[in-house]
Amino acid sequence: MTSSLGADLRALRKARGLTLQDLAEALGRSVGWLSQVERDMSEPSITDLRHIAKALDVSVSSLFRQEPTEAKEDGYIVRSTGRRPIGSRAAGLVEELLSPDLTDDFEMVHSTFEPGAQIVEPVTRPTQEVGYIVSGQLDLWIDGKSYALNTGDSFRIRGEPFRWMNPYDTPCEAIWVIAPPVY
Repeated sequence: MTSSLGADLRALRKARGLTLQDLAEALGRSVGWLSQVERDMSEPSITDLRHIAKALDVSVSSLFRQEPTEAKEDGYIVRSTGRRPIGSRAAGLVEELLSPDLTDDFEMVHSTFEPGAQIVEPVTRPTQEVGYIVSGQLDLWIDGKSYALNTGDSFRIRGEPFRWMNPYDTPCEAIWVIAPPVY
């Protein structure tokens, strides 16, 4: 199974509940052009990619592969050097896609929360999410309830508003699984 830019764009568009018409209108492009991009029959320019990323609320860099993969690994293996940066781009948070692409029913993300990093306003997403703290500590609020998480702890969020903060002196690393994909 070979993943592609077009397949990832289609998955992102659908995860946001947008039709081809909706996204094409937001981009000022035709449905035909967007359909060709999603089927890898047309290659968008860098400017097009910037507009697409903005419309889908993702970073432009998340649309690019970090390093070429061997053909036999494409769609199956993600090397540590081949992870794509994704995510909210909040200060102090680095997120990388661990899944080979965005075409599955879920995505797996490696998150690093730097000391002092936080989101102040709660986030609500139409997703189910589970996470595991690989190292460090993280304070997490889910639906207004506060939780202090430590290495080895896990959590679940089912569409409730949540926010997080790392008030500790060391980075916190976590693995998140999100369904459906939102990045």
